Amino acid sequence: MTAEPLPAWAFPPPGGFTADDLDRMPELPPHTELIDGSLIFVSPQKYFHSLAVDLLTTALRRVAPKSLRVCREMTLALDKRNRPEPDISVLRAGAVSAEADETGYDAADAVLAVEVVLPESEERDRKRKPQLYAEAGIRHFWLVEKGEGRRPVVHVFELDPVTRTYVPTGIHRDRLKVSVPFTIDIDLTEIDRL
Repeated sequence: MTAEPLPAWAFPPPGGFTADDLDRMPELPPHTELIDGSLIFVSPQKYFHSLAVDLLTTALRRVAPKSLRVCREMTLALDKRNRPEPDISVLRAGAVSAEADETGYDAADAVLAVEVVLPESEERDRKRKPQLYAEAGIRHFWLVEKGEGRRPVVHVFELDPVTRTYVPTGIHRDRLKVSVPFTIDIDLTEIDRL
């Protein structure tokens, strides 16, 4: 039995991959992320992940002001070596073209990044990605965990501009009601009806 040759993208260049490399490697698996110059391949998602992303994306799109756009599963270029893919991003409307042909967006255009934790990526979702988003200056971050049954628990964070780290501002179980980055009121129990 002979092993098939690995594709060229399987071998990192000296110094690791860059954010621009993701657009030059079209044969990459879907939802490939770049963290610290390394390619990260996503495991198959669990149904809870899909439900939570659908619930929050739909609810955010209903209440987002016209000056913002809600995107799911689009990469954010944070710096030369980091281009993660938040589950949901809220972006300045000017960053999204009428043609909608972008493959990702700049961190400077993001006002909120949301990660729904998966067992396979919990270390990245809980630690490394929030650190990277904060260092890139994204003012708001939500971390969504699976609570009882299939109910989401949303941990809300805001950027401390002095330390460039996130500080917790609340944990929401049945209802997510916040005033920043805009007025948001989401019935999290709606996930039971999806």
